[in-house]
Parts: sequence; structure tokens; C-alpha cells
Amino acid sequence: MRFAVISDVHGNVHALDAVLADIARHSVDATLCLGDHLSGPLDPAGAADRLMQIGGPVIRGNHDRWLVEGERLDRVDRFASERLTAAHRRWLEQMPATAVFAGEVFLCHGTPQSDTEPWLDGWFEGRQTALPDEASVAAMAEGYDYPLMLCGHTHVARSVRLRDRRVIVNPGAVGLQLVHGSPDARYAIIERREGHWITELRVVEYDHHAAAALAVANGFPAWSEPLATGWMGPQGLF
Repeated sequence: MRFAVISDVHGNVHALDAVLADIARHSVDATLCLGDHLSGPLDPAGAADRLMQIGGPVIRGNHDRWLVEGERLDRVDRFASERLTAAHRRWLEQMPATAVFAGEVFLCHGTPQSDTEPWLDGWFEGRQTALPDEASVAAMAEGYDYPLMLCGHTHVARSVRLRDRRVIVNPGAVGLQLVHGSPDARYAIIERREGHWITELRVVEYDHHAAAALAVANGFPAWSEPLATGWMGPQGLF
């Protein structure tokens, strides 16, 4: 079994197209999507059109849930909401919060319990984030007896192996790099070999300057620097 995992596109079709093209070169059996697909000042409708064609499980993130609920929308979410069609909204409404793929792979956006809580990273302070302590990471996996568990939300790519050999992977973000020091898109290819899960955290170059220019043209200049450099934290973006 060999599949791709993407997360946190945030409406960035420039990055998404580059990642999907890279995935197509690697003969995967499925592509799994972990949420926060559309909320960004770029091209939410274009991102929805592309992601609706993906056959693998697609779950919602916190921003996707907020778009459906129509409450507590910040300026970025409102930008996305105003550009979605009825078909896009139906797609979001039918999206589950979690999913299981092939009976062995558990998908969530933040943690199994929450789409807003980070799992493999403490939440950002300025430009820094760090792996939480072992007990905290393991506690969130308690009761979820899957050999492989996937999460997104923090935009930071990590692969963690618990002492009982369960693996937790965050593929990083396709559409918005935070504190990575690089604007390149992130995703993961995961393969089971001889009973073991092998994770490749991939980095894909794309036209990030075009994405930054689009954010500025759409009235969101604060997004220009993180899209163009990948050095910034999330403060002031949402």
C-alpha cells in the first residue's frame, strides 16, 4: 500500500497543482486530505474544484467546519465563503471530521478529539514551535488502536513513532508554510513495506511569488511574506 497525504491547502492552487503533479509521478494508490482546504486569500473555489476530484478520504479542518457553520468567520474565511458555489458547500457539509482508510490508517485534522488542538507541535509562540513532551503526544493517541495516525493543522511536518510502534505523521502544509524557513509546499508519501510504515516527507517547489502576489491583489498583504519566504509564524494571518 502506497499513498499520498496532503493537508492545509488554504486555497493555494499554485502550491496544490505542483503537489498533485508531484504525486502523479510517484504511482500512489490514493491521496488522503486532512482539512483546511479553502480558507486563504488566494483561489478557494479553484482549490475546491481540484480537491473534489480526489478519490481518497477527505476530512474537514477547523476552517472548513467554520465555513459550514457560517459563524465566527474571520476576514479570510469570509473571503473564501463568498467565492464558493452551492456544490462546494455541499461537498464541505458532507465531509467527516475524522476517517479511517483501509482499516489501518486514522485521519484527523488536529487531534483525534479536536480539530483545533495541535498534536505533534505546541502551538506557535512568535516564530517558534516545538514537539510536546512524550506523555502529551501519547495521551492524545490513547484509545485509537491504529498502526498509523495522520494529522495536520500546525503546518509543521513531523513523523513520530510511539513506544508501542504506532506512527503519527503530520505531512506539513501544502499551501502556507509557517516557521519552515522555506516557501516550498509540503506533503507526505507513506508506504507499508514488510509490515512497517515508511514515511517520506516531501518538499515541492512552486511559484510562491505568484501566490504571494495573488494574496496582495486580493487585499491581504500580510500573507505575502509567509508565502514568499516561509519564515513567519501565523500571527496576524487569520
